[in-house]
Amino acid sequence: MYGPILKNISRFIELTPEETNYFTSLLKQKNIHKRQYLLQEGSVCRYQYFVNTGCLRTFFIGNKGLEHNVQFSIEDWWTGDMYSFLTKTPARYSILAIEDSTLLCLDTISQEELFKNVPKFERFFRHLLQNAFIALQDRILANLSETAEERYIHFQKKYPAMDKRIPKNQVASFLGITAESLSRVRKQLAIKK
Repeated sequence: MYGPILKNISRFIELTPEETNYFTSLLKQKNIHKRQYLLQEGSVCRYQYFVNTGCLRTFFIGNKGLEHNVQFSIEDWWTGDMYSFLTKTPARYSILAIEDSTLLCLDTISQEELFKNVPKFERFFRHLLQNAFIALQDRILANLSETAEERYIHFQKKYPAMDKRIPKNQVASFLGITAESLSRVRKQLAIKK
C-alpha cells in the first residue's frame, strides 16, 4: 500500500527506515467509488491526497452553471484544494472520482508534525508546490496562446495515460473547448496522420 507514495517521495528526499515508519503512521487510507466526491466546493479541505489507484477530476462550476475541469489526478499524483488546505477556508473546487480510487491522506496537523520531526519533508512539499506552480503557468500560457488543436496535442503528449481514461467531454472542459470542438480537432488530427 505504501510502495507508490514512498517511491514518489524518494524522487526528492531519502528516508531512513525510522522516518519511513513515522511518515506512514501518519497516513490514512480512503477508498472512494466512481462518481463519489472526495471534496465538495464550500467544505474545508483538511487533507492532501496521494492517489494510489484510480482517477479523479478537480473542477468548479462557473456562473452559467457549467463545470470547468482544472486538473485530473491519476496514480502517483497528489491532489486537493491547496488554497483551502493552507488557509482552512471553504474549498473553491470539488474533486470527484472518475474511477474507483484509493488514496492516502495526510491532514494539516500531521503534516506540521512531520515538518517538525522530519524537516526534510519541508523540502519534499516545496518541490510539490514548485512543480504545481510550473504546471499552472504552463497551463495559463497554453490557454492564452495555443489553438484548440495545439492544446489537445499538448495534453496528449503530457498526459498520455489520461487521454484514454477520461471521458472526452471532460477532456474538452479541461482544454476550455466544447465536446463538439474536440471531436472536430480529433478528426482533423486523424486526417493529418
